[in-house]
Amino acid sequence: MTDSRNQRLRRAAPVLALASVAFLTGAIVGAHRGSAPAAALAEGYVRDWSHGDYAKMYADIAPASQRTISAGDFAAAHRNAMRTATATALVPAGHARSLGEGRVEVPMRVRTRLWGTLSLPLVLQTVSTEGSPHVEWSRSQAFPGVPDGASLTRRMTLPRRATLLSRDGKVLAQSPTDGGPREYPLGEAASAVVGGVGAIPASSRQQLEAEGVPGEAEVGTSGLELALDDQLRGRAGGELLAGEKVLASTPPRPAPAIHTTVSPSVQQAAVAALGSQLGGVVAMDPASGQILAVAGIGLDGLQPPGSTFKIITVSGVLAAHIANPRTTFPYATHATLDGVTLNNANGEECGGSLELAFAVSCNSVFTPLGVKLGAQRLVATAEGFGFNHDPGLPGAARSTLPAADEIQGELDVGSTAIGQGEVLATPLQMLTVAAAIADGGHRPAPSFLMDPTHPPRGGGQAVSPSVARTVRHLMTEVVREGTGTSAAIPGVVVAGKTGTAELKSSCTASPAEHEASETPSGESNGSCAGGESNPENTDAWFTAFAPATHPKIAVCVMLVKDGAGGDTAAPVAREVLEAGLHGV
Repeated sequence: MTDSRNQRLRRAAPVLALASVAFLTGAIVGAHRGSAPAAALAEGYVRDWSHGDYAKMYADIAPASQRTISAGDFAAAHRNAMRTATATALVPAGHARSLGEGRVEVPMRVRTRLWGTLSLPLVLQTVSTEGSPHVEWSRSQAFPGVPDGASLTRRMTLPRRATLLSRDGKVLAQSPTDGGPREYPLGEAASAVVGGVGAIPASSRQQLEAEGVPGEAEVGTSGLELALDDQLRGRAGGELLAGEKVLASTPPRPAPAIHTTVSPSVQQAAVAALGSQLGGVVAMDPASGQILAVAGIGLDGLQPPGSTFKIITVSGVLAAHIANPRTTFPYATHATLDGVTLNNANGEECGGSLELAFAVSCNSVFTPLGVKLGAQRLVATAEGFGFNHDPGLPGAARSTLPAADEIQGELDVGSTAIGQGEVLATPLQMLTVAAAIADGGHRPAPSFLMDPTHPPRGGGQAVSPSVARTVRHLMTEVVREGTGTSAAIPGVVVAGKTGTAELKSSCTASPAEHEASETPSGESNGSCAGGESNPENTDAWFTAFAPATHPKIAVCVMLVKDGAGGDTAAPVAREVLEAGLHGV
């Protein structure tokens, strides 16, 4: 009897053992995965979170939770937490597991700008509502690793702001070691290009917060301080906190001194030459695109460029083989487009060869030439020189002209061809046009960095080298015997182009119908009847480079309401050119 019982027990032992294993395994799995619906809810919730789908997440929180927060505020709470953590991505890192009493934990990984990748658990409280699980949400769940009732915060500091150096190593801006205000050793002469620092603008507060910048920090607000702000600030440091618990910490990292392209001598010359006149001056090394100086509204002052735009028009005409420098045109006092008579200033005659017409800036030649070129080719040529494109410098305005299909009729095309109509340009843009001609037709990418980690790429070939050579010759004639003689420098061949842009028409017709006319006597604008113009109704322009055959410096000057380009802007440009030729 006993033997028989023992035999039965021996046969049952493996079965009992397997049953025990199955029970324990079930208990462990149950402990780690929780109820299937709650685990599925939690995993779907964090998956939606990783995709930034806050609407789906909001649909998964309990109705009672939804009554405490709107969908918009729910999404904002999560976005704010991501900015606080400088987070760029958040992904689930494993399966959900039950912690008991409806609490489910999901491991997560958060990639941040400042603290690297953080492995943090997200604990969700789930409740059953009408037979389905939902998340009982609280603000502590807006970021993983934050205990119930705690908030995600941070304590941040910025390192000492980096020093700005000129191209020859002079200090343009520096922050003292004692934490005092930023210092600018060159004073007012450099302020136009160096700019300044101040409180964080409201427009960039969220972006800077996402980079870890403290709300009370000073950042660049203008000039180089703005353009290079992310490099000058260095990397913020500090602690990421969940209540009193430190989730992550990192020290601030200062940036090295930044070597800029600014030439103190050229900068001082530009500021002195501009004086108190409203306008802008920009100087550049045409081969590299390195900015040497900026004064006034050189980067963001948008005005009609007048006849400096004829560099673009003549480039298009030459490229299309519509004319060459020896092509002759009849002498005339006016041109007629769409039945409207456009008089040259003072009723004077101009014409002759294309070379001469360009030198004296003859509108009665160039408005019909623009019509022959056509809106399509004219706009394409302008865009090749940089119009309608981002200029590539923070704080610089985009120069524009209408699309070809928006330039209707001969009058509109002719007005556009002489830089009037709806054309708007900055001195930086017209400097880029001149620099492209100086560099064999290659449009430079303007830069303030001497040795950028990633050198800016140029804008490609604006015109062919042969067209650029021809236009360069035409521009030298402007300074040698045309409207730009006041920019001449003894012993140096200067290439340039004047411009006098009418701001308000002196005719009874609309300003779009009657534009500025330039003459050998100084490019003063005439009315439709050929009378004298009011200098306060015109912007004066001049863009140039020197020496013409081996350019070292290119300059553009724009003076608002200051008469004719040859009279007022060209002498300012000459002073800046001379400073650059004596050494940058």
